[in-house]
Amino acid sequence: MGRCFIKKGVFIKNAALLTTTSLILRFAGIIFKVWLSGKIGSEGIGLYQIVFSVYVLASTFATSGISTAVTRLCAEEIAREKPQNCKHILNRAISLTLIIAAFSTVIIYFGANFIGNTLLGDSRTVAALKILPLSLPFMAISSCFRGYFIAKRKIMPNSIGQIVEQAARIVIIVSFISIFIKKGIAACCFGIILGDALAEAFGFLLLLLSYIVDIRALKKQRPEAIGGTLRKILHITVPITSGRYLNSLLRTGENILVPKSLAKFPQSSQNALSQFGMIKGMALPILFFPSAILNSVSTLLIPEISEAVTHQNRLVIKSASEKIIKLTLLCGLFCGALFFVGGEKIGLLLYKSYDIGFLLKALSPIVPLMYLDSICDGILKGLDQQGFTFKTAISDSVIRIILILVMLSKMGINGFILIMYFSNLFTCLLNVGRLVKISKAKILFFNDLCLPLISAFSVSFIINTLLGLLKIKNVLVYIILLGVFSLALYILILSYLEIIPKFTLKRKK
Repeated sequence: MGRCFIKKGVFIKNAALLTTTSLILRFAGIIFKVWLSGKIGSEGIGLYQIVFSVYVLASTFATSGISTAVTRLCAEEIAREKPQNCKHILNRAISLTLIIAAFSTVIIYFGANFIGNTLLGDSRTVAALKILPLSLPFMAISSCFRGYFIAKRKIMPNSIGQIVEQAARIVIIVSFISIFIKKGIAACCFGIILGDALAEAFGFLLLLLSYIVDIRALKKQRPEAIGGTLRKILHITVPITSGRYLNSLLRTGENILVPKSLAKFPQSSQNALSQFGMIKGMALPILFFPSAILNSVSTLLIPEISEAVTHQNRLVIKSASEKIIKLTLLCGLFCGALFFVGGEKIGLLLYKSYDIGFLLKALSPIVPLMYLDSICDGILKGLDQQGFTFKTAISDSVIRIILILVMLSKMGINGFILIMYFSNLFTCLLNVGRLVKISKAKILFFNDLCLPLISAFSVSFIINTLLGLLKIKNVLVYIILLGVFSLALYILILSYLEIIPKFTLKRKK
């Protein structure tokens, strides 16, 4: 029997570990956001989101899509049974990303006044912007290490590093908020960004120690001089980085424009920043929370698909693409139905806010689109389609900005919700269509879309109705029962209809 690209036991173990880690991180993140919003309010969250958009922009440029490049190139060398060459790839990647990170650090630190006062239009962001670059070198090298460990199918170092980093972030920021809270939301924003930087340093140190231990096993094997390593890294990273950087740049512009445009709408002129904070800082993290399992599978599939491409095994690529699309649809449709039915109570439970509940319900129909777009984008990069994802992301951002300028001053927050509907549908259709075309995956409209859609909304409404008859007053108990019983009935129906895909990939003969 020929080479198996996925050892089923290892893949399932890694998927379970990565999913658990992601759920822990997201749950901790949501609880932390709830606590933070209670301390600094939705306006403070809105201010932080504006600074955070610059943070994302800087980190995108600093990491340069390097993690994906390291994963793909190291996976290819492992497929050729030359794992010692991973050291050479990693050294080149770290050198490149450190140069870029240093460049980003200098620009942001010395340009903080201009960025804060002129571009962001809020002097309260300047102090936070000056401290922001401290995290970039740590973040850049950590991305290289994470790519290396994913390629080697060793998820534990990444998981432990991320959990410790998140724990450090929460502890540090909670301490800083207690110090800075009396000085206003600008000082709190400064404390949050400083906490992020220190947490990145903790995560980096753990990954560095893990790498030192892991690389000892390869010390006796001399790495080969691989020709064109830097060129290969740039081939992968340049389109990814260009797409992410321009997209982040445009999204930063979008984050600046949204509060300003909302302020022009008469009914939201007084609370524009708060409305922006509620969507970006509160509602969206909740909507993305259940996608942890999908992102885990997507991440682990990158080295497997890279190996399949190296060995030109189209059956593995087709099988993996079909199953991840179907799994994402099943998960996304159920989560969308659950947020539609129970969104108001979730918002009330977490934030004691009917406004957040309204946003969760209003945005719930685009949950399957968000999940599917995110997963297909990652798989396409594993198939060397980063040029296509670059064009898609930029087109989407440009269209969003145009629509924001046109619609928000006339329609307010409802206009922004409509823009999110259009944007997610646009990118999802393009990315899914491209993946289906490249991989030759077959998606059945009735079995893979219609039946799960009908099942998801039916079970959610049925369980919600039954729970309503019981008149349960405790909101937490209500949500838990709604989720557990709806999921159990949903899985039962899908199993009966034989819709759930079995996640095993075909072997090469």
